[in-house]
Amino acid sequence: MGWLFVCLAAIFEIIGVIGLKKYSQHKTLKTGAMFLGGFGASFAMLYTSFNYLQVSIAYAVWVGIGTAGAVLINMIFFGEGKSPARIVSLIAIIIGVTGLKALS
Repeated sequence: MGWLFVCLAAIFEIIGVIGLKKYSQHKTLKTGAMFLGGFGASFAMLYTSFNYLQVSIAYAVWVGIGTAGAVLINMIFFGEGKSPARIVSLIAIIIGVTGLKALS
């Protein structure tokens, strides 16, 4: 059950990042709600996951999934660079998060 909350927290974090990007371009109530709601729900889900998982593992996996997801979303939808170094770094994050989950 804890991993479900971590995954939901990461998804909401990605929604918050998208909202932040959109809010920085167009300050509207909708983009502000997406930004604040995404991050708020993310923290709530992460906090709930602490009832089931070690804080250090849950937090590290949340940060890894959220970071990797945000980078991918920004590369695909917002035109951020797709250099080989960024791709390799993204793969390293995914391997690290997978390793933490596998060993916990």
